[in-house]
Amino acid sequence: MRWRAVTCAALAATAVVCAVIAAAAPAPVPAAPSSEASSEASSGASSGAALSSEASFHSVRSYADVAEPVRLRIPTLNIDAPLTHLGVAPDRTIEVPTDFAVPGWFDQGPRPGQPGPAVILGHVDSKAGPAVFYRLSRLPVGAEVLVDRADGSTVTFRVRSTQHVAKTAFPTDLVYAPTLEPSLRLVTCGGAFDHTRSSYVDNVIVYADP
Repeated sequence: MRWRAVTCAALAATAVVCAVIAAAAPAPVPAAPSSEASSEASSGASSGAALSSEASFHSVRSYADVAEPVRLRIPTLNIDAPLTHLGVAPDRTIEVPTDFAVPGWFDQGPRPGQPGPAVILGHVDSKAGPAVFYRLSRLPVGAEVLVDRADGSTVTFRVRSTQHVAKTAFPTDLVYAPTLEPSLRLVTCGGAFDHTRSSYVDNVIVYADP
Protein backbone atom coordinates (compact mmCIF):
# COMPACT_ATOMS: atom_id res chain seq x y z
CA MET A 1 0.00 0.00 0.00
CA ARG A 2 1.40 3.38 -0.96
CA TRP A 3 1.37 5.89 1.86
CA ARG A 4 0.16 9.44 1.34
CA ALA A 5 2.82 11.80 0.13
CA VAL A 6 2.26 14.14 3.04
CA THR A 7 3.10 13.60 6.64
CA CYS A 8 1.22 14.10 9.85
CA ALA A 9 2.88 16.73 11.92
CA ALA A 10 1.88 17.09 15.50
CA LEU A 11 0.76 20.62 16.08
CA ALA A 12 2.75 22.16 13.33
CA ALA A 13 2.91 25.86 12.92
CA THR A 14 2.00 26.15 9.24
CA ALA A 15 -1.47 26.30 7.75
CA VAL A 16 -0.95 23.17 5.67
CA VAL A 17 0.06 21.09 8.61
CA CYS A 18 -2.24 18.86 10.50
CA ALA A 19 -4.11 21.38 12.54
CA VAL A 20 -4.31 20.39 16.08
CA ILE A 21 -4.18 21.61 19.48
CA ALA A 22 -2.56 24.87 19.20
CA ALA A 23 -1.82 26.22 22.54
CA ALA A 24 -1.40 29.78 23.40
CA ALA A 25 1.48 29.72 25.78
CA PRO A 26 1.55 31.60 29.02
CA ALA A 27 3.12 34.98 28.53
CA PRO A 28 5.86 35.78 28.14
CA VAL A 29 6.94 33.05 25.73
CA PRO A 30 10.44 32.96 24.28
CA ALA A 31 10.58 32.52 20.53
CA ALA A 32 11.39 29.01 19.39
CA PRO A 33 12.84 28.08 16.01
CA SER A 34 10.57 26.29 13.56
CA SER A 35 10.96 22.55 13.57
CA GLU A 36 12.37 20.88 10.47
CA ALA A 37 9.39 18.57 10.49
CA SER A 38 6.94 21.43 10.30
CA SER A 39 8.16 22.34 6.83
CA GLU A 40 8.02 18.86 5.38
CA ALA A 41 5.14 17.48 7.40
CA SER A 42 1.59 18.17 6.61
CA SER A 43 -0.72 15.53 7.78
CA GLY A 44 -0.94 14.19 11.15
CA ALA A 45 -0.64 15.10 14.75
CA SER A 46 -2.14 18.41 15.58
CA SER A 47 -2.33 22.01 14.46
CA GLY A 48 -2.85 25.54 15.01
CA ALA A 49 -6.05 26.85 16.57
CA ALA A 50 -5.03 29.35 19.18
CA LEU A 51 -6.12 28.55 22.70
CA SER A 52 -8.31 30.98 24.53
CA SER A 53 -6.50 32.94 27.21
CA GLU A 54 -8.59 31.40 29.93
CA ALA A 55 -7.80 27.90 28.71
CA SER A 56 -4.05 28.33 28.41
CA PHE A 57 -2.22 28.26 31.68
CA HIS A 58 1.10 27.94 33.36
CA SER A 59 0.78 27.24 37.04
CA VAL A 60 2.87 29.16 39.53
CA ARG A 61 3.25 25.84 41.30
CA SER A 62 6.74 24.39 41.08
CA TYR A 63 7.02 21.33 38.85
CA ALA A 64 10.26 20.26 40.47
CA ASP A 65 8.61 17.81 42.87
CA VAL A 66 7.99 15.34 40.01
CA ALA A 67 10.80 14.26 37.69
CA GLU A 68 10.56 14.98 33.97
CA PRO A 69 9.04 12.31 31.72
CA VAL A 70 11.56 10.53 29.53
CA ARG A 71 9.72 7.56 27.99
CA LEU A 72 6.20 6.56 26.93
CA ARG A 73 5.04 2.94 26.97
CA ILE A 74 1.65 1.66 25.78
CA PRO A 75 1.82 -2.16 25.89
CA THR A 76 -1.49 -2.67 24.06
CA LEU A 77 -0.11 -0.86 20.99
CA ASN A 78 3.50 -2.09 21.37
CA ILE A 79 4.65 1.49 21.83
CA ASP A 80 7.89 1.95 23.75
CA ALA A 81 9.48 5.25 22.78
CA PRO A 82 11.56 8.03 24.30
CA LEU A 83 9.87 11.39 24.87
CA THR A 84 11.13 14.67 23.53
CA HIS A 85 10.31 18.13 24.89
CA LEU A 86 7.87 20.39 23.05
CA GLY A 87 7.70 24.09 23.73
CA VAL A 88 5.84 26.92 22.04
CA ALA A 89 6.57 28.08 18.50
CA PRO A 90 6.73 31.79 17.58
CA ASP A 91 3.10 31.67 16.41
CA ARG A 92 2.13 30.39 19.87
CA THR A 93 1.25 26.89 18.72
CA ILE A 94 2.86 23.86 20.29
CA GLU A 95 6.06 22.77 18.60
CA VAL A 96 6.00 19.65 16.45
CA PRO A 97 8.18 16.57 17.12
CA THR A 98 10.98 16.35 14.59
CA ASP A 99 11.08 12.53 14.67
CA PHE A 100 7.97 10.66 13.49
CA ALA A 101 8.83 7.73 15.77
CA VAL A 102 9.17 9.88 18.91
CA PRO A 103 6.25 11.54 20.72
CA GLY A 104 6.68 14.82 22.55
CA TRP A 105 5.61 16.16 25.92
CA PHE A 106 4.39 19.78 26.17
CA ASP A 107 6.86 20.97 28.78
CA GLN A 108 5.06 24.20 29.68
CA GLY A 109 2.26 22.22 31.27
CA PRO A 110 2.18 19.72 34.15
CA ARG A 111 4.53 16.78 34.25
CA PRO A 112 2.78 13.38 34.16
CA GLY A 113 1.68 12.58 37.68
CA GLN A 114 1.31 16.19 38.79
CA PRO A 115 -2.12 17.82 39.25
CA GLY A 116 -3.45 18.91 35.90
CA PRO A 117 -3.44 17.58 32.32
CA ALA A 118 -0.07 16.46 30.98
CA VAL A 119 -0.18 16.55 27.16
CA ILE A 120 1.76 14.26 24.82
CA LEU A 121 1.61 14.66 21.03
CA GLY A 122 2.71 12.34 18.26
CA HIS A 123 2.59 11.81 14.52
CA VAL A 124 0.10 9.40 12.98
CA ASP A 125 2.02 8.73 9.76
CA SER A 126 4.72 10.00 7.43
CA LYS A 127 5.87 9.65 3.85
CA ALA A 128 7.49 6.37 4.79
CA GLY A 129 4.51 4.77 6.56
CA PRO A 130 2.92 4.56 10.02
CA ALA A 131 4.31 6.80 12.76
CA VAL A 132 4.36 6.36 16.54
CA PHE A 133 0.64 7.14 17.12
CA TYR A 134 -0.65 5.37 14.02
CA ARG A 135 -2.92 3.08 16.06
CA LEU A 136 -3.76 5.50 18.85
CA SER A 137 -7.42 5.67 17.84
CA ARG A 138 -7.72 1.93 18.53
CA LEU A 139 -6.54 2.16 22.15
CA PRO A 140 -9.31 0.58 24.24
CA VAL A 141 -10.80 1.93 27.44
CA GLY A 142 -8.89 0.53 30.41
CA ALA A 143 -5.60 0.13 28.53
CA GLU A 144 -2.47 1.08 30.46
CA VAL A 145 -0.29 4.03 29.50
CA LEU A 146 3.00 4.21 31.37
CA VAL A 147 5.29 7.21 31.59
CA ASP A 148 8.83 6.62 32.84
CA ARG A 149 10.53 9.56 34.54
CA ALA A 150 14.09 10.78 34.84
CA ASP A 151 14.43 9.61 38.45
CA GLY A 152 13.58 6.01 37.54
CA SER A 153 9.96 6.20 38.70
CA THR A 154 6.96 5.30 36.53
CA VAL A 155 3.45 6.71 36.63
CA THR A 156 0.67 4.53 35.24
CA PHE A 157 -2.52 5.85 33.64
CA ARG A 158 -5.59 4.00 32.37
CA VAL A 159 -7.52 5.10 29.31
CA ARG A 160 -10.87 6.62 30.23
CA SER A 161 -12.11 7.62 26.78
CA THR A 162 -11.12 8.47 23.23
CA GLN A 163 -12.54 11.40 21.31
CA HIS A 164 -12.53 12.10 17.58
CA VAL A 165 -13.17 15.77 16.92
CA ALA A 166 -12.93 18.13 13.98
CA LYS A 167 -9.94 20.41 14.22
CA THR A 168 -12.28 23.34 13.79
CA ALA A 169 -14.00 22.32 17.04
CA PHE A 170 -10.98 21.33 19.12
CA PRO A 171 -12.02 21.10 22.82
CA THR A 172 -9.38 23.44 24.18
CA ASP A 173 -10.85 23.78 27.64
CA LEU A 174 -11.33 20.04 28.01
CA VAL A 175 -7.75 19.27 27.03
CA TYR A 176 -5.83 22.09 28.70
CA ALA A 177 -7.90 23.47 31.56
CA PRO A 178 -6.29 23.02 35.01
CA THR A 179 -7.53 20.16 37.17
CA LEU A 180 -6.85 19.20 40.77
CA GLU A 181 -6.10 15.60 39.86
CA PRO A 182 -3.33 14.28 37.58
CA SER A 183 -4.43 13.32 34.08
CA LEU A 184 -2.92 12.58 30.68
CA ARG A 185 -3.89 13.58 27.14
CA LEU A 186 -2.49 11.84 24.06
CA VAL A 187 -3.14 13.64 20.78
CA THR A 188 -2.65 12.90 17.09
CA CYS A 189 -4.45 13.45 13.78
CA GLY A 190 -7.26 11.35 12.38
CA GLY A 191 -10.35 11.21 10.24
CA ALA A 192 -10.43 11.81 6.50
CA PHE A 193 -7.49 13.27 4.65
CA ASP A 194 -8.02 16.61 2.93
CA HIS A 195 -5.76 16.54 -0.14
CA THR A 196 -6.45 20.18 -0.88
CA ARG A 197 -5.06 21.29 2.48
CA SER A 198 -2.65 18.36 2.82
CA SER A 199 -3.98 17.67 6.28
CA TYR A 200 -6.26 15.37 8.23
CA VAL A 201 -9.57 16.95 9.17
CA ASP A 202 -9.84 15.59 12.71
CA ASN A 203 -7.86 15.08 15.88
CA VAL A 204 -7.82 11.96 18.02
CA ILE A 205 -7.61 12.67 21.75
CA VAL A 206 -7.10 9.95 24.36
CA TYR A 207 -7.99 10.85 27.95
CA ALA A 208 -6.33 8.83 30.70
CA ASP A 209 -6.33 8.99 34.51
CA PRO A 210 -3.94 7.53 37.11
